[in-house]
Amino acid sequence: MQTYNAPLRDMRFVLHELHGLDALTSLPYFADLNAETVDLVLEEASRIATEVLLPLNASGDAEGCIVENGVVRTPKGFREAYDVFRDGGWNALAGDPDYGGQGLPESVNKLVEEMICAANLSFGLYPGLTHGAVMALSAYGSSELKDLYLPKMIDGIWSGAMCLTESQCGTDLGLLRTRAVPQEDGSYLLTGSKIFISAGEHDLTENIIHLVLARLPDAPPGIKGISLFLAPKFLPKPDGSVGPRNGILCTGLEHKMGLKASATCQISFDDAQAWLVGAPHKGMQSMFVMMNEERLGVGIQGLGVASAAYQSAVSYAKDRLQGRSLSGTKRPDLAADPIIVHPDVRRMLMTMRTTAEGCRAVGIWVAQAVDLSKHANTEGERKEAADFVALMTPVVKALFTDLGFEAASLGVQVYGGHGYIREHGVEQYVRDARIAMLYEGTNGIQALDLVGRKMPAHMGRYLRRLFHPISNFIEAHRKHEAVAGMVEQLERAFGALQLATGQIAQAGLKDPEEAGAAATDYLRLLGLVAMGYMFVRSAVIASERLAGNTDEPEFYRAKLASARFFIDRTLPQATALFLAIKSGKASMMALEEAAF
Repeated sequence: MQTYNAPLRDMRFVLHELHGLDALTSLPYFADLNAETVDLVLEEASRIATEVLLPLNASGDAEGCIVENGVVRTPKGFREAYDVFRDGGWNALAGDPDYGGQGLPESVNKLVEEMICAANLSFGLYPGLTHGAVMALSAYGSSELKDLYLPKMIDGIWSGAMCLTESQCGTDLGLLRTRAVPQEDGSYLLTGSKIFISAGEHDLTENIIHLVLARLPDAPPGIKGISLFLAPKFLPKPDGSVGPRNGILCTGLEHKMGLKASATCQISFDDAQAWLVGAPHKGMQSMFVMMNEERLGVGIQGLGVASAAYQSAVSYAKDRLQGRSLSGTKRPDLAADPIIVHPDVRRMLMTMRTTAEGCRAVGIWVAQAVDLSKHANTEGERKEAADFVALMTPVVKALFTDLGFEAASLGVQVYGGHGYIREHGVEQYVRDARIAMLYEGTNGIQALDLVGRKMPAHMGRYLRRLFHPISNFIEAHRKHEAVAGMVEQLERAFGALQLATGQIAQAGLKDPEEAGAAATDYLRLLGLVAMGYMFVRSAVIASERLAGNTDEPEFYRAKLASARFFIDRTLPQATALFLAIKSGKASMMALEEAAF
């Protein structure tokens, strides 16, 4: 049975104690925000996730979406749930107040996204894609487009979709063929077909706003000839209400492994009226605002699934009776002990637990940097935060989704044969989590982005935004009585990361394939070190709370236990990853193509 209750205490720990909400509330933009308000928002989001969205997760998976005459119907209950969601103002949570948004921090919004994705990942895609479209339009849209579209998109009465992929081009968008022909009134007519368009057609909102990549007649070849256009499903009337249907049609739905309640559409544009967003031939610059937001959001999807799978597995492990503890019977009143007494079950549960806690800590670190990159007091502070977001975006997307899928798989393993049966619900987590490793750029592409673009950028400036805090923390806490051993292990892993960085930089200059061969291992190495840093910082806070007069000793003891497990059992992977990177590309590239 799927089990989920939002981990509100850990969320508050990460937001208030680990990263400090006051770093944001001290800024003029967030001056009216306070911890009490944030906690109330999280509590209400938890209620929506548990009472409204979770009950539709399994039924939505079983029913799926259907398409009839170009119109997509979402599963039973989804429209009603979306109305509750929109009426509660959740679409507008982090939206610009100038267009009707509530202006809350992205770090708070990401915690709400985690709850939504944990309770019902398919549902979460609909508002999630709208949020990304809003950010792209806010950054590059004309004032006329923003005034017309943003209020309704932020409100949630209109939704957004991102239309990039075509049958012949996915990662290599330079191959796309969709055409845009200028019109005398300043609009454009789009013609072409797109595939894999999440939320490209559905019945939850009265209009769908498509952000579409296409080519102008004078476009240069390749990636430099792509422009971004806004094409609504229904053309707005002068008063802003929906008017006639545009030349946009859903020609089919993809039959997927998971996320069955999320409409993944084939979309045809037949002289669809559209408007340019940003400058001609600069579409990738505009679209990357949405793509990078979605990559962070997809990482949160991995975290959400990991959290839900963990809770379901814990519930089962406490109830399932099987065998006796190796150290002696623990429940003599029962025919057998619950399986949570067994070390290997504990190994799986602790791995899942620390995946969720570690990803949450890193994710909110990055989300807070998103807030600072927009609202910090000085240009220098905004630039430093933006550098950190740029570095960590591929890490959040790839590492969180890799670990989320692994956690979902462990959840099935805890259940044993029952986990393989649909009625228990945990096999859905595996199917749903798998796509997150693919869309918004496969995880291998994220790794190439990290080593090929982010690592060498500005002579390593992006890396310094991660390396300097970790180095300073290690130096300051090397002799900390409670966590000195953890700091030593973190320092060892950080040293492996530094050596790997130098190895890749040196080898990659001589042969780009060396960097490519190291990319995936390097991304995981960097991500695990970032998580280790978060865990040791958490351990410092927990040890100080326990040394005082805390009224929550169990929570802080659990924090220390999580940190010790991650540092002892997961972070040592850093050494193996470094050795794999150091071995180079030779064995990877040695086999002749014909021999495969």
